[in-house]
Amino acid sequence: MTVRRVAIATLGCKVNQYDSDALALQFRKEGFEVVPFGDTADVYVVNTCTVTQTGDKKSRQLIRRAHARNPEAVIVATGCYAQASPAEAAAIPGVSVVSGTSDRAGIVREVMNLAQRRGAPAMLVSGIGECRVYEELPSEGTAERTRAYIKIEDGCENFCSYCKVPYVRGPVRSRSIHRIQDELRRLAALGFREIVLTGIDLGAYGRDFGGSPDLADALEMAASVEGIARVRLSSVDPTDVSSRLLHAMGSQPAVCPHLHVPLQSGDDGVLKRMNRRYSAAEFEAVVARARERVGGLAVTSDVIVGFPGEDESAFEATMDLCRRVGFSRLHVFQYSKRCGTVAAGLDGQVPRDEKERRSQRLIDLGRELALRFHGGLLGRSVQVLVEKSDGAECEGLTGNYVRVFASAAAQGGRPVPVPPPGALATVRVIEAEEGLVRGIVEGSGEGV
Repeated sequence: MTVRRVAIATLGCKVNQYDSDALALQFRKEGFEVVPFGDTADVYVVNTCTVTQTGDKKSRQLIRRAHARNPEAVIVATGCYAQASPAEAAAIPGVSVVSGTSDRAGIVREVMNLAQRRGAPAMLVSGIGECRVYEELPSEGTAERTRAYIKIEDGCENFCSYCKVPYVRGPVRSRSIHRIQDELRRLAALGFREIVLTGIDLGAYGRDFGGSPDLADALEMAASVEGIARVRLSSVDPTDVSSRLLHAMGSQPAVCPHLHVPLQSGDDGVLKRMNRRYSAAEFEAVVARARERVGGLAVTSDVIVGFPGEDESAFEATMDLCRRVGFSRLHVFQYSKRCGTVAAGLDGQVPRDEKERRSQRLIDLGRELALRFHGGLLGRSVQVLVEKSDGAECEGLTGNYVRVFASAAAQGGRPVPVPPPGALATVRVIEAEEGLVRGIVEGSGEGV
């Protein structure tokens, strides 16, 4: 059998999506056709996640689904779940290759070797704790050709008490700024207009270089690449939001006024048990400084509810802080007990029904805050990077991460054309909803 069709499924974070896009490129270079995961394929790659129990479960389900679709296929389990539990992944029926979070380039090579052979799964999992060099695996983005993610850092050394990521991703490894620049130029030549810089611990970029270059340098360089209209940061720990980074965000027109900073809890006692490195007051101060330095800034965040020891008072402190900060978007997660983490052994585990109650209250607050933020855009003109367009209507994102649906309007008796995907459109906002705003296309221009 000549292997020619490969399907890739991705779970988890944007870094995993980048890795999957990079793997797809490697397979294409070897003559494979990349097909949707729901299609019949000769090779299935499941890029797994282990941040929560749900991530583990979904990883196993996707592997089993691939095996059921084609029992003769070569199935690759890669990513964080495979790194954390290689023997468990190898025991799932149909798995041919188990690969962790390093040596991704070896996956395609091993698949070629296994196209005819069957037997015990090939194990490509190594001790990630000893990995000190960034693995170059360039991507060419996805087929949408408007927004591309580019990974510039891997690994994490924060060791938050609830998190397995440092154990499955290893220490901080930063990518050469020259390699980043080369990939940015390739992506610009392919037609991508927006770039999202991403990493497992993005704010730690350059730490293994002795601090130079750092994330601010990488951001300024990315914003200077010809053909790139926008540069966005994925997620930055509040302790890494430096004055240099804020200066880069505020002084470079191409940098999106959007900052995602994980809060996790608004209670100092819970933050300490989480092994987070800031207090609630310090978090608020970071956001205040950012808003002073970056005009029109949208701040989004993550919060974990039901962490061990979180009582009603601690939860209310989180609710109050979220109200004061006024996030434009809030991602809410129920604490998931992860074997091998410090938090798994802490006293004060919160009952499931209580976690669900708190989660729903925080989700409702997040919706209220999003609607308030969107309402502040009514009557204003915003700049939208068009992702989809049918000639009469278009859809896209503003620089501060608001989804916009817009329709054509007439000016001076003549219709204003709706721009195609990849174009920047100026839209006047006329309606605000919880998850989006609606508007009228006015033409091209700068806006928000």
